[in-house]
Amino acid sequence: MSISTISSRDFNQDTGSAKKAAAKGPVFITHRGKPAHVLLSIEEYRRLAGKGKSLAEALAMPGLADIELDIPKRRIELRDVDFE
Repeated sequence: MSISTISSRDFNQDTGSAKKAAAKGPVFITHRGKPAHVLLSIEEYRRLAGKGKSLAEALAMPGLADIELDIPKRRIELRDVDFE
């Protein structure tokens, strides 16, 4: 994956080159020398956004099973309630 940078002026003049570069990796579009936008392929966007994943698929991610989860026990006390 390659990362490209293009000025907003150059982007406006040659969007085709920016789209070709986005097929290889993210393209940072700068405004007055500072990053302002990122152009991504739709496949990369969907991968980053996680669209279409179920909860089970997200929990089945590699390495997630190695995370220790310490849930403190809660003590629940029941009381009699008089509704009269």
